[in-house]
Amino acid sequence: MEYLDLILFELAGRPVVLIDLVSSVLGLICVFLAGRNSKYNFWVGYLYTAALFLLFWNKNLYANLMLQPVSLAINIMGHYRWTHPKSSERSSQDHRALRVSMLTGRERVLCVLGVLLVAFAWGWLLDTLFPTDPHPYLDSVVTALILLAQLLSSLKKWDCWLVWLAVNVTQIILHLSVGNVFMPIVCALYLVNGLWSLITWIKLYRRNA
Repeated sequence: MEYLDLILFELAGRPVVLIDLVSSVLGLICVFLAGRNSKYNFWVGYLYTAALFLLFWNKNLYANLMLQPVSLAINIMGHYRWTHPKSSERSSQDHRALRVSMLTGRERVLCVLGVLLVAFAWGWLLDTLFPTDPHPYLDSVVTALILLAQLLSSLKKWDCWLVWLAVNVTQIILHLSVGNVFMPIVCALYLVNGLWSLITWIKLYRRNA
């Protein structure tokens, strides 16, 4: 799959290849649609997962590649939940759609504990199996936060955007620390979309939508 490494242009002396650009565009479209409360974000999400699988396979990033089936499963579950809500979960504006809700205080504590547990376990595994990873535990925190954000998004909890904001800030720091130039720009776009989406979903929650 040499064509995946096709260099499209350079940014600050670093090459931007085809698969990087394709996966970034699909990811931005996916989160933009999710932020606008569109169920079509899941269809783009399937393509995004496939693009990430190719990206990680092509770059021999097997630790990240192994998580893609989990992301796919969450995407499928979210697609079903958004389009097949229980009678008590339906939006007041569209009875065929799941309404936006929020986590309870207890659920938020459990989410934090879950992130810490997964991050520690995954970090230890990365450090053991892939000792060349320069930031195994920071990578693991980002991974755990991404999985939590995906899960909360699939349940249509507006809290998911708080987690996505944490992911975006952490990823910007992570990419800058290893000298990446293109991905911090992409993450900054995610950050802007996350702020906009957080405001949008809180408004939907207050309207019981």
